[in-house]
Amino acid sequence: MEPKDLVLEAMKKFGAPVAAGKIAELTGLDRKVVDKAFAALKKEGLIVSPVRCKWEPAEK
Repeated sequence: MEPKDLVLEAMKKFGAPVAAGKIAELTGLDRKVVDKAFAALKKEGLIVSPVRCKWEPAEK
């Protein structure tokens, strides 16, 4: 499974807007890997930021 898939899965399980640091903690991935995954997911429109510095899966 790719890091961005792990990040998106962790976000869905968390169920609330979440910061990159918390995702790194939940998944065990390095923070830099999480940041890259966030960038890719944001570019694809799969995540949105309802609150500053926190992200959640985009509504489909």
